[in-house]
Amino acid sequence: MMTFITDEQRAQLLANGRRSIEDEGFDPPPVVKLFTPDAGATWLLTEIDGDGDRCFGLCDLGQGFPELGYVSLHELAMLRGPLGLPIERDLHFRADKTIGAYAREARLAGRIVA
Repeated sequence: MMTFITDEQRAQLLANGRRSIEDEGFDPPPVVKLFTPDAGATWLLTEIDGDGDRCFGLCDLGQGFPELGYVSLHELAMLRGPLGLPIERDLHFRADKTIGAYAREARLAGRIVA
């Protein structure tokens, strides 16, 4: 399976996952941005469960309805765009706001604006 996230990002995603259980109002910035290079899908991930697969974040499948929810890294690894290209990690992404702020902007725009 392709590795989407670095060890450092995985550690931060796990820490955010633990904190979100303890703090209901926790609104961290995204840790990683994944995208399809040959389609309009984007994921901004903030946390990962202890199982190392189920992530939470802002998900945009390119259909105009971005939403906060869960996604499986294993399932993303199997996903291919129309040209057969796998999902990639945006190496240059640096979050400048919380996931809540990204979600509000995405709902207004109909897509993730990052």
